[in-house]
Amino acid sequence: MYSGSGRLGGLTVRGRCLLAGGAATSVCAIVLDERDLLRIGIFVMLLPLLSLLLAARARRAVRAARSLSPERVPVGSDVEVTVTLRGGPLFGALRVADTVPDAAGSVPAAPPRFTVHRLPARGGVRIGYPLRPVLRGSHRIGPLLTRATDPLRLAEFSRESAGTDRLLVLPAVVALRGLPAALGTGAGTPGAAAAHHGHGSPDVLVRQYRSGDELRRVHWRSTARHDELMVRLEERPWRGGITVLLDRRDNAHRGRGPGSSLEFAVSLTASICAHLIRRGEPVTLVTEDGTAPTRPGATPGLDPMLDALAALRPSARPGLGGPPLAAGGDLVAVLGALGPGELEGLLARRPDGGHAVLLDAAGWDPAGRSAAPDPAPAAATLRRAGWQVAVATAGMAPDRVWDHLTSGAAPDSTRAGVS
Repeated sequence: MYSGSGRLGGLTVRGRCLLAGGAATSVCAIVLDERDLLRIGIFVMLLPLLSLLLAARARRAVRAARSLSPERVPVGSDVEVTVTLRGGPLFGALRVADTVPDAAGSVPAAPPRFTVHRLPARGGVRIGYPLRPVLRGSHRIGPLLTRATDPLRLAEFSRESAGTDRLLVLPAVVALRGLPAALGTGAGTPGAAAAHHGHGSPDVLVRQYRSGDELRRVHWRSTARHDELMVRLEERPWRGGITVLLDRRDNAHRGRGPGSSLEFAVSLTASICAHLIRRGEPVTLVTEDGTAPTRPGATPGLDPMLDALAALRPSARPGLGGPPLAAGGDLVAVLGALGPGELEGLLARRPDGGHAVLLDAAGWDPAGRSAAPDPAPAAATLRRAGWQVAVATAGMAPDRVWDHLTSGAAPDSTRAGVS
């Protein structure tokens, strides 16, 4: 609990006017030698001074604490904030206002502003208000501003209380289906290490048939047992799992706030990571510079990746050049707008192909404030280099983009599927 630091306060406009009126009355009473009028003037002067003492006492006596339930939520979910006030009795009113950023989504029908007239000695008072975050990120809630006034509102003292609390808003995760051809086939799946006794060693494991598998590898006995096509893993090459790359370069994205192309890319990346991890694939998340956004030493898994994506910020990096990517493993890249010469840097880092989602960033900037290159030439270049590519346009849901990638749809069919 944080008790807060005091702020300057004092008489309100009403209190200052009353003090000035009492002083003027007293002066006039002395000049006119009117003792009764002097008593009235002194009494009027003492009222705001007494109110000042009462308001100052209430400010020092009140203690505040805040709790968030929950403290870690996906974007668009509901959060309940509870503020607990304790202290001595109030002689006037206590106005409470919490500090909430717009991205944390304070509900207009229930703003975080309250007035407390009574503060029980035992248990205090609990007041709550809802939040519905509209943008991922690490949002700071607080500090709490309390204003203590006397019954006549002649004096007022403000104070910051309850410190700040962190609300971690995760990117939206959409359920995906299937895998692109040749992605994750025998690479880094559970049991891969146990089955690996040298490159090309036999393996009698079977798995479900995926688009692109050769029919000669169908294991008919297992197919009859499971009543669905099963493929024999006769040879499992040893690869290093799946790397998911997120292009967070500021110049590669358009739009602002929740409707920007960067937020779409982050949500798609989070959905891909969640989908692959739930299928048992080892996943490594990296940004365009090849570094992992997760904290060093973080426990592997989906939660650290979502936490890292929640706090992700745009990068000023100009291009996609850097160290080699996913040597010996699969790569899924979520890329923003690619200008002239930027694609070559990515191809140099990954010469053996991969899977990519290209964002048609111009759709996220309908006003055309900043020109964005057409993704079609970059998609064609990637396909010639052996990549499997899908183009995402504004208005498409992440699961539909993933379906285009798994089916190998061309950019024209992708644009035709815009909802």
